Amino acid sequence: MVISYSALAGLIAAIAFLILVLFTIPMLVRTSKAIEEANKTMQTTNESIKKISSDVNGLMGQTSDLLDKTNVLLADVNGKMKTIEPVVKAAADLGESVSEINASSKKMVKRFNNRSRFSSAGLVTSVLTAALARRKRRKGEE
Repeated sequence: MVISYSALAGLIAAIAFLILVLFTIPMLVRTSKAIEEANKTMQTTNESIKKISSDVNGLMGQTSDLLDKTNVLLADVNGKMKTIEPVVKAAADLGESVSEINASSKKMVKRFNNRSRFSSAGLVTSVLTAALARRKRRKGEE
């Protein structure tokens, strides 16, 4: 049996192709497994993203409700502060009045102590002077 050169070349090519296929098969199997793992990872990632997305949507809804309640509470507090404001102003005015009365009393006591003789005319004059001075100050303020 004689093999021609072309048949020998074809046989060598077929053996080379067989060796190439035998070495390629394990690589293809490993590549297939890697692609399957990548697909599983992508599925897990997609599920996780969906769950996180739904959790974030729920959290955003709760945050929106909380902000609405906070706005209502702030409006209520502001309304009550406006209601309390006249009371605070009245208390401040009362404090100023008491302070003025104390100052007038101290001045009157000083005047009485500085006089050597205590007379009813001096007392009446001092009281009238203090009252007129206070009235004059108030009219100047208005």
